[in-house]
Amino acid sequence: MVETDAVVIGAGPVGLFQVFQLGLQDIRAHLIDALPHPGGQCAELYPDKPIYDIAGLPVCTGSELTKRLLQQIAPFATPMHLGQQVQSLQRQPDGRLLLSTTAGRQWLTRAVFLAAGVGAFVPRKVAVPGLDAFEAGPHPQVRYFGVDAATLSGQHAVIMGGEDAALETALQLLRSQHCASVTLLHRSDRFKAEAALEQAAREAIGQGALRFVVGQPLALESTPGPQGPRLQALRLATPDTPEGQTQPLPVDVLLPRLGLSPQLGPIAEWGLAMERKQIVVDTARFATSEAGIFAVGDVCTYPGKRKLIVCGFHEATLAAFAAAELIHPERRVLLQYTTTSPRLHALLGVASPARG
Repeated sequence: MVETDAVVIGAGPVGLFQVFQLGLQDIRAHLIDALPHPGGQCAELYPDKPIYDIAGLPVCTGSELTKRLLQQIAPFATPMHLGQQVQSLQRQPDGRLLLSTTAGRQWLTRAVFLAAGVGAFVPRKVAVPGLDAFEAGPHPQVRYFGVDAATLSGQHAVIMGGEDAALETALQLLRSQHCASVTLLHRSDRFKAEAALEQAAREAIGQGALRFVVGQPLALESTPGPQGPRLQALRLATPDTPEGQTQPLPVDVLLPRLGLSPQLGPIAEWGLAMERKQIVVDTARFATSEAGIFAVGDVCTYPGKRKLIVCGFHEATLAAFAAAELIHPERRVLLQYTTTSPRLHALLGVASPARG
């Protein structure tokens, strides 16, 4: 169990800026996100699309914004705990909050900041009974996030899906030339991807480099092994298969890329005042109905709320000032400016300008 001043749930742009504002208040924070990388929707849903409404940046992509925010919080060396979702939150006798995640980790903290956007982005799962047993272990055969092509040397990889992420993964594995074979499995012969990606995938299929199978997995085949069962094949229903029958598709590693589904998850069960699946906050402190729990970004609501990144930055700033009063009651919370404050310069690790 880790004891810390604050925990920020959600590593999207608002969550990252929340970490920065907490750092300026000398508040130590840990960051948790269900995705395996920071950036939230910006990094996952539109990493290469332009954003035009960030102050001081006429245009930047989701990836660029994430990179800049990570550079901004670098002085605070904030621990990030990615690829895990907060499961429970319990008030302790001393008033602190105990959080637990799906990875079995725990944090004891004075303040919690919910920056979860529309919810934790979790992958849409393949509805095949027993397949989840192959997601765990040091070398999982089913991987919903990320892929290191070098670890798949000599293996038969199957990518599921017909959108950008699936086609990008298939083409990435082809370029690496590590896999024994690369198969794209989709429920139809129609893709929903950017034109350039679809053209590249169609060319690879036409050249025989990428195998394309139309079908729906209904079951699996596995064999026992010294470290547990091994996935051998998916049993598919295909357009050419007689009704009620399936045919096998051999697989060493399955990479489903079926999209992400935002889920508010256990947050909805924490007893917070809510309105239309959003958390109600006051606009002076961005505090929720529970002491020590703040909400910023798309997850919160109040009169006049606008779901914009720049609005989330404002909310995170006020929430950090409110948290400073809670976490450091012995200190007087003053408004200081990064242009002139030696204290903030020291926190940021930059030199104060010489006087005189």
